[in-house]
Amino acid sequence: MSKTWLFTSESVSEGHPDKVCDRISDTILDAYLAEAPDARVAVETLATTNHVTIAGEVRGPDSVRKAVEEHVRAAIRDIGYDQLGFDWNTVEVINRLHAQSGDIAMGVDEGDKGEEGAGDQGIMFGYACRETEELMPAPIQFAHRILRMMAEDRKSGVRPEFGPDAKSQVTLKYQDGKPVGIDAIVVSTQHDEDVSRDEVRELVKPYLSKASLEGWTVTDDRLFVNPTGRFVLGGPEGDAGLTGRKIIVDTYGGAAPHGGGAFSGKDPTKVDRSAAYAARYLAKNVVAAELADRCQIQLAYAIGVPEPVAVYVETFGTARVDEVKLGETLRQMVRLTPRGIREQLDLQRPIYSRTAAYGHFGRPVEDDGGFGWERTDLARDLASTFGHKIAAE
Repeated sequence: MSKTWLFTSESVSEGHPDKVCDRISDTILDAYLAEAPDARVAVETLATTNHVTIAGEVRGPDSVRKAVEEHVRAAIRDIGYDQLGFDWNTVEVINRLHAQSGDIAMGVDEGDKGEEGAGDQGIMFGYACRETEELMPAPIQFAHRILRMMAEDRKSGVRPEFGPDAKSQVTLKYQDGKPVGIDAIVVSTQHDEDVSRDEVRELVKPYLSKASLEGWTVTDDRLFVNPTGRFVLGGPEGDAGLTGRKIIVDTYGGAAPHGGGAFSGKDPTKVDRSAAYAARYLAKNVVAAELADRCQIQLAYAIGVPEPVAVYVETFGTARVDEVKLGETLRQMVRLTPRGIREQLDLQRPIYSRTAAYGHFGRPVEDDGGFGWERTDLARDLASTFGHKIAAE
């Protein structure tokens, strides 16, 4: 591997068409879980010019299905869409939710040996590293920070010139495996019609320093703001959106593999979501315990089977302990069945709409348990198991 290289990750805002769909799907999921924590939900959303279609399989209170249109409009209003071609108040909403397949339900509910099984086969990855204090890869974390702060100011009225739809992209320089500076930043943001490209550029610039990019700066010739020159028409009015099309934005920005399963709209019996959270939880605790500087964990499941069929730990030569023993220890510390994961991370609650934009990982743990998979409560015991003392303690 070259000792010096560039690596790029992108983020998209909550007003990006695909993220609008993720938000709607997770809002409906939260509505079901608020009424019935054992609800089964798999909601897909399509959005285009002043139109939203909801489809998928559910098992839960019919009162929620009847209120879907209300939840859709509330989500769109909170994002900030009241433009002519996509307006929360006038958008057409088509609801095509139907009952969950009995064959799938049987495998999940009964599973193998009487314990609840995985909702599907699949592979899930978790990752953590020492590039940021959140133990996330720096490019994706920086890209999220820029857009999140722009969105906060847009919604508070500090920057009404910005529209809801936006993208960012951050390219970092790496040397000997560590980030050492910023090579390029791209920000494209929807804006009011009477705001020029130069004005948008000046409005964007302060967010690069506000986002605390480790004190690094980008040269003026490597900052690209609205490269096409104009971004007035945005959101689903300009480009159709679908749930689950931003899975790399949702995870590690390409710094780690992805199993392919999207998260949004799926209740936590679906291992696409819950096992990906568990894998991040384990990987983060390994790095927090200072047993490795980088950790990637793969989990694999078979439909209807409770236990993962495989657990793989990779530390890229940074481990201070035996990787095989580390994997065995993690399996002993956390029960990696669907039910075990839900109980460990307390997932059977309406905590998902907030995950729909700016990443599912690297976020602060919230008072109600949101982003609970970001806890490092295993780190001390994990370190102690291997006779290691955490330096920070």
